Parts: sequence; C-alpha cells; structure tokens
Amino acid sequence: MLGELLKEETGLLIGLVTLACFLLLGKDWLTNMSGAILPTVFFCWLFVSMLWLSFGVVRHADCLAIKLGEPYGTLILTLSVISIEVVMITAVMLTGEQNPALGRDMMFAVLMIVLNGLIGISLLCGGLRHMEQVHNLQGANTFLIVLIPLAVLSLLLPNFTLATERGTYSFTQMMFGIFASVALYGTFLAIQTLRHQGYFMIPGGGPEDEHGHANLIIRSVIYHVLLLLATMLPIVLLSKSMAKIINYTVAELAFPVAFGGVLIAILVLAPEGVAAIKSAISDKLQRSVNICLGSGLATIGLTVPAILLISLVTGKTIVLGLGQVDSVLLVTTLVVSMVTFSSNKTNIIHGVVHLILFIAYIVMIFD
Repeated sequence: MLGELLKEETGLLIGLVTLACFLLLGKDWLTNMSGAILPTVFFCWLFVSMLWLSFGVVRHADCLAIKLGEPYGTLILTLSVISIEVVMITAVMLTGEQNPALGRDMMFAVLMIVLNGLIGISLLCGGLRHMEQVHNLQGANTFLIVLIPLAVLSLLLPNFTLATERGTYSFTQMMFGIFASVALYGTFLAIQTLRHQGYFMIPGGGPEDEHGHANLIIRSVIYHVLLLLATMLPIVLLSKSMAKIINYTVAELAFPVAFGGVLIAILVLAPEGVAAIKSAISDKLQRSVNICLGSGLATIGLTVPAILLISLVTGKTIVLGLGQVDSVLLVTTLVVSMVTFSSNKTNIIHGVVHLILFIAYIVMIFD
C-alpha cells in the first residue's frame, strides 16, 4: 500500500527534494549566477519539477471532479491552476527590478495561450477527428459575457483614462477595478455552481466516465483535497526561485520582457492544456470549453485584484493598459471567440483561425 502511494506521488517527492535543496542552498546559487549554463541548469531543474507537480495537481483535481461531478470538477481544476499562476505572478512582480508592466504581460500571455493556443489546438484536433463537435451554447455565452467586460476594463480602458498616466489607474479607479473583478467573477461562480449548473454540462448528458480518466485511482475526497494542497505548496514556495532565474535569463539573453510571461504561462497552463486537448480528441468538447474559457476568465478575475492590491500595498506603479499591437490582438481574439461560440457546433476552421492569432502573438513578441 505504501509503495503504491509513493509510486503515485513520485512527482510530489521530487518536488519536496527540489524545495529542500533550494531552501538550503538556493540563496547562494541564485545570488552568484553568471553566464548562461548554470542558470539554464537551474531553470530546467525547476521547470521539470514544477511541471511534474502541476500534473499532480491536475490528477488530484480530476479525481475530485469524478467524485463531485461537473461543474465542480472543472472549477476545482481551473481555480487550482490559476491560483498557482497568481502566486507566480506575485512572486515575479515582487522579485528583481521594478517592471510596472510585468503583471500585465503575464496576464495577457495566459489569455493568448488559452483563448487562441489551447482553444485552437483543441478545436483543430477535435474537428479533424470528429468533423463537428457540440458544446453547450449557454455555457460558452456565460463565460464570454463576463470575460469581455473584464478584459476591456482591465487591459484596454486604462489607456483612455485621464486621471493618471496612460495605461495606469488612479487609486479610486484601482478600487473600482478590484470591486468589478470580484463582483463579476463572484457572480459567475454563483451561476456556475448554484443556479445554472446545466449550462456547463454536455448537452443531453454524457457517458459515465465523462472525464476520460477511468485509469485513475480514486480515493476519498479528503485524501485528494489534502494531496492537492500538498502538491501545490512546493510550487508556491519554488515560484520565487523560478522568478529570479527568469528575470536573470531574460535580461542576460536580451529577450523581450513579455517572454518571461510566456514562460510562466506555459509552465502553469501545460497540464490544463493537456486535459483540454485530450477532452476534445475524446469528443468531450464541453470539458475543453469549460477549461479554456474558465481559465481565461479566472485569469482576469483573480489576477487583476492581486496585482492591484500589490500596487496599493507596496506603492509600486502598475501598468495595465496594453500597447497598440496587443490591444488589436486582444480585441480580435474576443471578437473571434464570440463568433466561434455563437453556435453550439465547431469545426476545424475555428481551430485554424485561433491558432493563426496565437502565432501572430508569438511573432509580435520577438519582432
């Protein structure tokens, strides 16, 4: 029994060993970095360990999903992953040199990866295998009707306010931004979990093993909750070390600052992305939609209050407004998402369009 548990939680054990190493020796390692070889080794070590831990978080979230059913399962997965993202963004913002736009860049990277990259791959793979796929139209519309105003209020409106410099909010506007994010996302959670759960379920019902994880070993709810939290803890504690390495690497290699946000977004979203793509391939598009749109919504709903609170507490200036190119990409992404989910059926053309937008985002980071 013990051997079986240790085998299941190999990722957690490796994560704990990594955490112990960086807690004991990390200060010396990270303050004496030079060149590119040693930071690359540290980055790969942390990246693999944290990614393995992230997959462990997803595994326990999936077990809870099977135990509790939808929409609670996907919600647990989304909130777990986005909580890791918020912690890592906070760690990066509080570590290293002052970069007022860092939180915005990371948040925008998550949105582009989720709304274009993951949705694009999911719809393309699902369309290639199943021609057309069906999702719950009411659920997608509910996601978008909250996501669109949150995105506009957080990433576009700051460019047009007059109380402070372009791209920033005044104290009153920041307080409103926090209130708006919490109110909209809180109302959405009430809709998703209490009043209209059916909006986020497969139309007409689905097979018993809705998550496609029949090979998972399911234990008690308490067990999976405790292990989920235990698996998240090393990720949270290692995030500061990862932040220092990313800051150093981006500066040393003269990469665009936004590239650091992409690295963190990929690390955080990889397990969730795998779950979304697998669901689409298994003709369970509704779960893919819940994961992708849910991640996009939770990213803004949870990250914006976090970075605004950091600004208020620390006095650091936070730039939220996107530049011209990113603003065009965001508006285009939101419009395309509205068209994609204006019908309850999708096919490969929807996937190709979202993927092209994602590639455009990557190209614009470097050129």
